[in-house]
Amino acid sequence: MALPFVSDRMNRMERMTNGTNTNSKGTAVGVGAVGHPVHPVHPVRTKRTSILSLLFALVILSSSAAGAQNAPPSVVAGIPVNYDEAKVGTYTLPDPLVLNDGTRVRDAMTWWVRRRDEVLRLFETNQFGRAPGRPPGMRFELLDSATTTFDGYATRRQVRIHLAPGNERPFVDVLLYVPRGLRARVPVLLNVSFSPNRSTVVDSGIVGGDSSWARDGKRVAAPPAGRGALNPRPFLAQGIGVATVYYGDIDPDFAGGLPYGVRAAYLKPGQTTVAPDAWGAIAAWAWGLSRVMDYLETDPDVDARKVALVGVSRLGKTVLWAAARDERFALVIASCSGEGGAALSRRDYGETVAHITHPTRYGYQFAGNYATYASRVDSLPMDAHMLLALVAPRPVLLQTGDTDFWSDPRGEFLAAVAAEPVFNLLGARGLDTKEMPPVGTAILHTLGWYEHAGGHGTIPSDWDVFLRFLRLHFQGVAP
Repeated sequence: MALPFVSDRMNRMERMTNGTNTNSKGTAVGVGAVGHPVHPVHPVRTKRTSILSLLFALVILSSSAAGAQNAPPSVVAGIPVNYDEAKVGTYTLPDPLVLNDGTRVRDAMTWWVRRRDEVLRLFETNQFGRAPGRPPGMRFELLDSATTTFDGYATRRQVRIHLAPGNERPFVDVLLYVPRGLRARVPVLLNVSFSPNRSTVVDSGIVGGDSSWARDGKRVAAPPAGRGALNPRPFLAQGIGVATVYYGDIDPDFAGGLPYGVRAAYLKPGQTTVAPDAWGAIAAWAWGLSRVMDYLETDPDVDARKVALVGVSRLGKTVLWAAARDERFALVIASCSGEGGAALSRRDYGETVAHITHPTRYGYQFAGNYATYASRVDSLPMDAHMLLALVAPRPVLLQTGDTDFWSDPRGEFLAAVAAEPVFNLLGARGLDTKEMPPVGTAILHTLGWYEHAGGHGTIPSDWDVFLRFLRLHFQGVAP
C-alpha cells in the first residue's frame, strides 16, 4: 500500500512556535542585479592552534578531483559547453521581491506571509518536485547508544531511521558524534555523503553500511574509510557535533532507481513513473535529511536549534533545497553545487539545464518539468538566487573551486549578489561586494563565500573555513 503524500514544509509560524528560529546579526545596504539585464563580468577544547591545524590535515579530500582539475569537456551529451565569458550574453533575472501579481515586496512580513511560499512553490513545481511529509510509522532504532570513541573524548551514537512500517528498507543509518563531558546540548554539522557511514569515517565501531549503490544500479561492497574520509575531530574539539548519512540509503543515484528508494513507498499499485511536478532524487535526498532532523530533535545531546547541513556537488544542491524546504535547519554549507544549485541557470557557462537534464545524464534528479526549460531557460520563473533567498535569513556559505569551470563559480557568486536584497530585507548581512574576492579569501557574513585554488569538491583547507563559519554563527566566535 502506498504511503499518503502529505507535505512537511514548515512555515515561519511553526518554526517560531518550535523555538528553532535562528537569526544572524548585521545589516548591509546592497543593490541587486535583479530585474535588470546582467552583463558578463571578467566541552572539549583544543590546546594549541597547531593541534587544530594538524587535525585538519587529516581531513582528506572528499572529492579526489578537488586538488587538480582536468581540462573541462567541450561537448557533453552532444551539447556544446561554453567557457568564454564573452559569449555568456545578457540575461534578466526574475526579482525575488516581486509577487506573482506584480506587487513589490517592501517589508519582511510580506515576504514571510506571501512571497516566500510563492518562490518555494516555483521550485517545487519547476525544478525539484513536490515531496511528502513525515511518513506514518516512521521510528528510530538505537543501534549504538553511547560508545566512547576517538581516544576517549567523543561519544558515538548510531540510529536507524525506519522510513516505513516494518524492519526492511527503506531505512537511513545516522552516525552521530558529540564531545564528551557535555555541559549543554551542542550544535551539529550534518553531512550527507556519497558513501555509507563505514566508508565515510575511520571508526571500527560503525555498524551497517556493508554495501552501497553503484551508478549502474548494482549493490557493491562498501570499502572501509580511508582516503576521502570525513574527520569529525576538529569540530568536536570546538564543541560541535558531527553527524553523517549515506544518500543512497534514501534513494539511489541512477536513472532507474525509482523502484528501489523511498519514493517507491509512495507509488500506487502498477505505477512506474511519477508526475512531472513530483519529487526527483534530489528532493528525495532532501526529504531524507528532514527525517534525520526529526531524530536530532529528540537526541538529548543535540541543540536542534543549531543543526547545519553540508554537501558537495549534487549533494550541495540537496542541502540547499533541504534548507529551503525545512526551516529547522539553521545553517547550510553548499560545496560546488553548480547548475541546479547555486549557479545561475540563465548564465550560458559550464553546465546548463540542457546538459544536466539530458536523458543520458541526470534528469532523474529533478522534477520532470525542469527538462522542459532546457531550450528556454529565460522562461524559468525563478533562478538560483531565489533558491538562496529561501534560506534567508539563516547563514549560507557557498564554497567553490577556481578551476571548477563546469560548475560556474562566477555564476554562484552572482547568484549570491542577486540574493542579497532578500537577506537585507530580513535583517541579515549579504556579501557586501559585487566583486569576487581573491581566491582563498573567505567572506563569512550571513551570506558567505569561499573559493579555493583547485577544482570540484572540497580540500582540507575548506573544512577550516567551514568550522570558522559554524563557530561565528553558532557560537559567536569571531574568525
